[in-house]
Amino acid sequence: MTNIKVFTIAYFVIFLKTIKMPEQEISQLEREELERKEILKRYKALLRSIKHPLTSAQTKQIRAAFDLALGAHKDMRRKTGEPYIYHPIAVAKIAAQEIGLGTTSIVCALIHDVVEDSDYTIEDIERKFGKKIATIVNGLTKIKEVFDHTDSMQAENFRKMLLTLSDDVRVILIKLCDRMHNMRTLESMSRKNQLRIASETLFLYAPLAHRLGLYNIKSELEDLSIKYTQREAYKDISSKLNAKKAARDRFIKKFIEPLKPKLENAQINFEIKGRPKSIYSILKKMNHQEIPFEEVFDLFAVRIIVDSSADREKADCWTAYSIVTDIYKPNPARTKDWITTPKSNGYESLHTTVMGTDGKWVEVQIRNKRMDEIAEKGYAAHWKYKNEKEGIDNTNNGGIDGWLSRIKDILENPASNALEFLDDFKLQLIHEEIFVFTPGGDLKKLPKGSSTLDFAFEIHTHVGSKCIGAKVNNRLVPLSHKLSNGDQVEILTSDKQHPKEEWLNYVISGKAIGRIRNYLREEKRELADQGMEILKKRFHKEKIEFSEDNINKIATHFKTNSILDLHYSIAKNLIPLEKLTIFDIVNKKLVEHKPKKEAVYKAPINIKSEIIIGDDNDLPYGLSKCCNPIPGDDIFGFITIGEGVKIHRTNCPNALSLMSNYGYRVIKAQWKDSPIKADKIFLAGIKLLGIDDVGIVSSLSNIISKNMGVNMKSITIESNDGTFEGTIMLYIQDTSHLDTLIKNIREKHSTMKVSRIDVG
Repeated sequence: MTNIKVFTIAYFVIFLKTIKMPEQEISQLEREELERKEILKRYKALLRSIKHPLTSAQTKQIRAAFDLALGAHKDMRRKTGEPYIYHPIAVAKIAAQEIGLGTTSIVCALIHDVVEDSDYTIEDIERKFGKKIATIVNGLTKIKEVFDHTDSMQAENFRKMLLTLSDDVRVILIKLCDRMHNMRTLESMSRKNQLRIASETLFLYAPLAHRLGLYNIKSELEDLSIKYTQREAYKDISSKLNAKKAARDRFIKKFIEPLKPKLENAQINFEIKGRPKSIYSILKKMNHQEIPFEEVFDLFAVRIIVDSSADREKADCWTAYSIVTDIYKPNPARTKDWITTPKSNGYESLHTTVMGTDGKWVEVQIRNKRMDEIAEKGYAAHWKYKNEKEGIDNTNNGGIDGWLSRIKDILENPASNALEFLDDFKLQLIHEEIFVFTPGGDLKKLPKGSSTLDFAFEIHTHVGSKCIGAKVNNRLVPLSHKLSNGDQVEILTSDKQHPKEEWLNYVISGKAIGRIRNYLREEKRELADQGMEILKKRFHKEKIEFSEDNINKIATHFKTNSILDLHYSIAKNLIPLEKLTIFDIVNKKLVEHKPKKEAVYKAPINIKSEIIIGDDNDLPYGLSKCCNPIPGDDIFGFITIGEGVKIHRTNCPNALSLMSNYGYRVIKAQWKDSPIKADKIFLAGIKLLGIDDVGIVSSLSNIISKNMGVNMKSITIESNDGTFEGTIMLYIQDTSHLDTLIKNIREKHSTMKVSRIDVG
């Protein structure tokens, strides 16, 4: 009994110590002392996270960086109220622990905000830490300067950030660590900033992490992004994954049981892991296949990691593959060999999907420890295995280095339109690859879907510009011919050929798009010069001053995007200048034709005051036609030019682009907490897919109209070989009303697939 009492008292004392004391009971000195201890605790945790042994000089350098950052940020706080120094320590820890970066990167991560937030200069950094660290910190400072965290990530600013790739790719790696910590602490930000930063992350930072081989970083960035942009879907999938964890663990244990003795008999040292797919990848599959969570068949993957020497790694991986496919039947269409031909980001692995126990498909990934480290830590692991302690080798035309080289091509030839550049760059992030050969047998990597014209520009700009066709596997094909893995391509050229505007429809690679646009822009400038002379003569003829103000009036009248477009249109005879007088236009004697505004869907009932825009109960707005939000949807407002605020769903098809490129025009919006009145109705759509049956339309009408009293706007049903596909547009009150309707249809027709669709 005495022991129990002692334990209870001790436990109670510990419990009291963990209770946060009221603010007034903690003195300023006590608070500072607690924070000082916490800072040192986090710093020591950072040192423990460093994978490689530190020399005395490296330890001193990291400590010097920590001391510098601590002093520079001593009076700064984060949005959470915590000392700002927590952030650079966390960024450095991510760089060390999760990417495996070395001392140079850790030092840079610790001081990445110092120049921006204090009186220290890049020159000070160079004197204290040397040129290499100063160069990287300078790159990170430039990023901070062009990305005001209260504003949008503009396309042109993103291009400036990527220019740092040509200095040192570690700038981007540390920036990804910085973004990762910001995403992990996004809860403290306002709803508007949560949406902007999360969308920005999903739009560009996650694909960038993927392209640099940082699988874990990429997956977590994606999951954290939809945690804020699609909150309900994230919570739903997360809770269902947690609920199935025990059953999933039992299944994986049962699946790997027969593999172990076979692998041991083959004298292969191995480790087997099972992991669930990311929430983002599950949601993406649900949306793409229009299926509920319960119908996603490959919710997890099994990874076999073999421990083999460099000369045995490929053979051991294929031996493990053979053992797996001897026990479980593989799906031939889902077997990929990334060991023989690694991805551009350095990823190497064998992938196969096999039929496991209980009729469930299981994805199996097979690789050795070296491949696994590269898969987890991407480009940083390349440095380790190439024995490069400092700097980056950009001489190799393959793998990551080849990709970086192609990105540099895009950066050096930026499109005149910054958003065009952004689209071109994003293509380089998300495209899968194909491997094709020159007539001499050289291997070239191109984005999947590339044409013979893409290949020609990959060879050389001059070859692409003069391309008239190609021979693919000795067969003559046009410029637009799409290439496949393993094709051998011979380009045919002519000195009379030159790039044309329709070529942009044939190419998808950034290099080809950039070169073609460059030529067309130069050609357009030459024609525009001719158009300017034509316009100047017309002004002179009518005795009107050829001034910038008067030229702008002409451009406004004909609604051209720029003066250059005006001059170009005149040269191409696209503007009927001869039928008008400059005098009438300049003096506004002609009635200006105003283009018809794009129609925007409006609900049959006036919904004004159902939504709060910012903090305003009465700000006018309209529902966006592209996604048509209804009460219960997670929404945001977007300030348009000339049409006020438009309300979008956060999972709208256009949401990512709007919030990433025009974040400064995003405004918080939310449905009022008060119940929606019965006479308030909104347009929504559902898609149905099922087995065709007599009376299916009547059955659906009964459920929707008679049983639930929902009015239908339209119903379209098409039958084909015993199945049917249908779309129904109907007026409902809110998402709960719609969910109940979908549930009732599924209960009545258990084999039917029912999903919500966008109205637009």
